[in-house]
Amino acid sequence: MAVLDRAAVAAVDSTGQAADVLGLPDHLEDALWRVEAASLRPADTPGGLVVAGMGGSGVGGALARAALWPRLARPLELARGPELPAWAGSDTLVLCSSYSGGTEETLAAYDAAGEAGAPRVVSASGGELAERARRDKVPVIPLPGGFQPRAAVGYSFVVALEAAAVAGCAPSLRAEIEAAVPFARALAEEWGPDGDEDGEAKRLARVLHETVPVIAGPGVAAAAAYRWKCQLNENAKVPAFWAELPEAGHNEIVGWEDAASFGRFAAVFLEDPDAGERLAARVELTAGIIGGEAAAVERVAPRGETRLQRLVSHVLLGDLVSLYVAVLRGADPLGIEPIDRLKAGLAAR
Repeated sequence: MAVLDRAAVAAVDSTGQAADVLGLPDHLEDALWRVEAASLRPADTPGGLVVAGMGGSGVGGALARAALWPRLARPLELARGPELPAWAGSDTLVLCSSYSGGTEETLAAYDAAGEAGAPRVVSASGGELAERARRDKVPVIPLPGGFQPRAAVGYSFVVALEAAAVAGCAPSLRAEIEAAVPFARALAEEWGPDGDEDGEAKRLARVLHETVPVIAGPGVAAAAAYRWKCQLNENAKVPAFWAELPEAGHNEIVGWEDAASFGRFAAVFLEDPDAGERLAARVELTAGIIGGEAAAVERVAPRGETRLQRLVSHVLLGDLVSLYVAVLRGADPLGIEPIDRLKAGLAAR
């Protein structure tokens, strides 16, 4: 059995990405302070909130929407591109989230929000986005520098949650976020490199090694499944995909019928106790139906007493699984050279 201890991780992790993953509890706590320091005024926008962001900077909006879904009184939409919904206007708060402050699509969304007369909030570590916001007297929530955008998920998550409260979409979850900090610290200790070699994160990484992971889940777990997919792509440098139940039971399940003839596909079902008995039954039945063609089938129950804690549990576990898969592959989790090539190619046109 391959050892996944601190030394093994350090041999691959050239820039200490593991420390950033394990720092999630501190990021949640620090993000609350940074939002408070920004002194955002209640916007009370009947049109709700639009979170404009890409990749690791935009995932916080997806997680916030999942965490708040049962309590949402107004729309919370995601803009994963340069354009905003046509209905976004003066009654819609737009949160522009770009860790670097230089994301092309988010800069375009910022300008589009201004042209539509929508109130704006910016979250960035600096860059052109922060410069434009300060020029336009738009509130800026300053993020600490030195992270890969995907490692700042705790910041983008909390900022989106608090922006939703500012917009009147849902009540503030500040107390729940504060309670999630020690909870996440305990999980980081259990699942981290110093934890047991047969701990859940390390065990799942060994199961998924040399497979194409397909992550699925219902309810709040669907947002976590998207995060798992992105982290496996970027940290472990493997193709990975995600699906949402019950939708996947109406199409994707058929694609598993001859999956073994195409390659080694592994299915991971992230569970959500809040999704109800009917969706739990769908997870159980779907896992059984595809089991004969999958290289592995795993069902992952979250930890935690609240919806937010369970989401944090799924996110932290997935981040660590992706890190350990990178170690097993000998892949430095830092590199994102294909993304850099794409950006350079676009800049040249």
